[in-house]
Amino acid sequence: MPVEFKLPDLGEGIHEGEIIEVLVQAGDRVEDGQTVLIVETDKATAEVPSPVTGIVKEVRVKSGQTVRVGEVLIVFLKEGEFEEQTKAPPPKTPEEKRETRLPEGPIAAAPSTRRLARELGIDISQVKPSGPGGRVTPEDVRAFAEGARQAEAEKAPPEAKIPPGPPLEKGGEKKPPEPPEVPALFQFDRAGPVERIPLRSVRRTTAKHVALAWSQIPHVTHMDVADLTELEAFRRKHKQQVVAQGGALSLTVFAMKAAAAALKKFPRFNSSIDMESEEIIIKHYHNIGFAVDTDRGLLVPVIRDVDCKSIFDLAVELKDLAEKTRQGQATKDDMSGGTFTITNVGPMGGTGLCPIINYPEVAILGMAQARLQPKVIGDEKNYEIIPRLMLPLNITFDHRVLDGAEAARFLKVIIETLENPENLLMMS
Repeated sequence: MPVEFKLPDLGEGIHEGEIIEVLVQAGDRVEDGQTVLIVETDKATAEVPSPVTGIVKEVRVKSGQTVRVGEVLIVFLKEGEFEEQTKAPPPKTPEEKRETRLPEGPIAAAPSTRRLARELGIDISQVKPSGPGGRVTPEDVRAFAEGARQAEAEKAPPEAKIPPGPPLEKGGEKKPPEPPEVPALFQFDRAGPVERIPLRSVRRTTAKHVALAWSQIPHVTHMDVADLTELEAFRRKHKQQVVAQGGALSLTVFAMKAAAAALKKFPRFNSSIDMESEEIIIKHYHNIGFAVDTDRGLLVPVIRDVDCKSIFDLAVELKDLAEKTRQGQATKDDMSGGTFTITNVGPMGGTGLCPIINYPEVAILGMAQARLQPKVIGDEKNYEIIPRLMLPLNITFDHRVLDGAEAARFLKVIIETLENPENLLMMS
């Protein structure tokens, strides 16, 4: 009997993924556990292994296609079943006959070239190689994409006519039309040349996720600043010690530890809201996500049990997990289970930000760039102005669960922790 291999349950509310690369074709022999597909979700990129040893009877997906959980990806025949019938691929459909070529083996292309093809929505197996040894080059991908765009433009339907106005009710009054769900876009090509880039993978998922969070959560942001002068001296003193252990002693590490302390003191910041049952779900574990800027878009890996780990342990784990995420090697577990998120745009600059909450969490901490600024020490009768390293902080929260006064107190705990680095060493 043919074995229909379906996209398995991906967990964490993920219902679909994108096929990044198809590594087999009809007629190929595969071994149990051999990688046959590469699938990407908003959480991670994963190699999908064959569940059997046998022959590929049919491939029902292609690169760039979005598939849902339970959808059949590949049909296999177990070893010994109708082997002779499956050695040849099935007849080509008209669409397949128009394809440039079908891969006879692994496509020779650099990772950067494959990434470019994914960004342009191109199936790299259809690109004619011009490089040495049949290697696909970035120029090949761009030329293929340009040719596809021109072909698409030639097939574009004629401009639609303006629909008639709304019908008239009795008495000659116009009946108001139903408002459209999504307003129609202006035809930008009337004003000049345009380029359409497919909204794929992480960017598409991010678009849906932030739109959901923005539409469901009443966002409020409270802002303050922390004096990091002593913390920066502490960080520089111990920086090389952490580097020797394979870590990086960044400000995000300290912010994580400070946030864990604040979450324990104000547990509703570590919750989610269930509007259906009208309950606030308090989580008695502290898994903190941190935003990572990658070639694929913004991703949020998660460090578990932050409250139970030392500064030095966190410095090593955060560096390792950030590198795995940028290389597309983070697992589903690495990208799930968060209760609170930190986003640090300081390395890029900025004096503040109002981040969008990572739904279904109820708060997110934003960090901008720490700068030397004049600070008044003392009172109005006896004071001095000295340069101090000041860090802008922003806590954005869900106003259904939390109020402004709570946010101010929560952020104050974070600031007090950061301004007293010796306290950080006393935490687990």
